[in-house]
Amino acid sequence: MTTNAAATKPNLWQYVKYCYGGRLPASMRDWVRNDLAGPGATRRMMVRMFIPAVLILLPFWFIPTSLYVHLGMTVPILIPFVYFSHALNKVWRRHMLRVHGMNPALVDELSRQKKAHVHQAYAEKYGPRSGPPSSHDV
Repeated sequence: MTTNAAATKPNLWQYVKYCYGGRLPASMRDWVRNDLAGPGATRRMMVRMFIPAVLILLPFWFIPTSLYVHLGMTVPILIPFVYFSHALNKVWRRHMLRVHGMNPALVDELSRQKKAHVHQAYAEKYGPRSGPPSSHDV
């Protein structure tokens, strides 16, 4: 059994705190990096934001009424949660990387790796890019 200081994955309590803004110990930096910038990070973050909304709206389903009324009470509230969790996904992941002392540009790392061949082809055809720094250099 490992001690908390040497743990590389969070326990349940640490995980719940982390999901909603808490900081994990430095020994878990690799796990945090993979969670926020690895494959499936967008999906994980959207699910984490969806769970509290569902828990808040769940009591409405205990009111005795028809399915249409239940849907009418809950779906219009859930739709903005989906939109905002998608729209603010990268913003939140960048913030959490900063909280853990990592480079916020890691959020776009997978995208840059997938598009590296396009940038390489551009550089070969037109030369290296020049101009003002952009947000990907942050």
